[in-house]
Amino acid sequence: MKRIAIYGKGGIGKSTTASNLSAALSLMGYKVMQIGCDPKSDSTMLLMGGERIPTVLELIRQRNDDMTLNDIVHTGFNGIFCVEAGGPTPGIGCAGRGIITAFEKLEELKAYQAYQPDIVIYDVLGDVVCGGFAMPLRGDYTDVVFIVTSGEMMSMYAASNIAQALESFKNRNYARYGGLILNRRNVVNELELVGKLAEETGGEIVAVIPRSGAIQRAEEAGKTVIELYPDSDIAACYKQLACRVLEVAGHVR
Repeated sequence: MKRIAIYGKGGIGKSTTASNLSAALSLMGYKVMQIGCDPKSDSTMLLMGGERIPTVLELIRQRNDDMTLNDIVHTGFNGIFCVEAGGPTPGIGCAGRGIITAFEKLEELKAYQAYQPDIVIYDVLGDVVCGGFAMPLRGDYTDVVFIVTSGEMMSMYAASNIAQALESFKNRNYARYGGLILNRRNVVNELELVGKLAEETGGEIVAVIPRSGAIQRAEEAGKTVIELYPDSDIAACYKQLACRVLEVAGHVR
């Protein structure tokens, strides 16, 4: 089983990237599980036909831990297993706690043994790299981390912080830095800016995702472009991303 974390600044297209990556990997024959680690709990919506699934934290609050795997793991597009960690009531509690609680519950219920995924994709908010949000960086949860960024300053700043965290903890059994995924926003000299960031962080640009109206149209339909426009140029880009992720992550089976 390969465990891959997708980090990035909020609003950079991280969840869209993660969902299309999961969809592409599933069509390659891999059994995929995607775990949303963002308090917005919208990571898996494009895999679930636009529907929001109950989060682990919601179910714990409602049922006091009385739940089964079927309550928290939902099957989406092409058999992808979908989980949302969730977050606290707005203004109350630590958002990172949702990730910690979800991971603990999945382990307690032996989710990975039950579903036996080939690949687990963690979709993680990367504006902060502390507490629960740093948990997927640990080597006992994740093998490789990829960072989604554009050429916008704040997006690159967040990407740099995540890469620095990986560098700081590389001797503590933390995950390996896999590189940057450039999600284009058509910033002036964007490729050069992100290329320089890759050099500075000791990584590489593993894939470039161009801006495309098909992405927005697919999102409005509650689907990935892999599902809605499988023969499109943008779908081909996500399929190439899947191949590169597998190449960097190493052998899966």
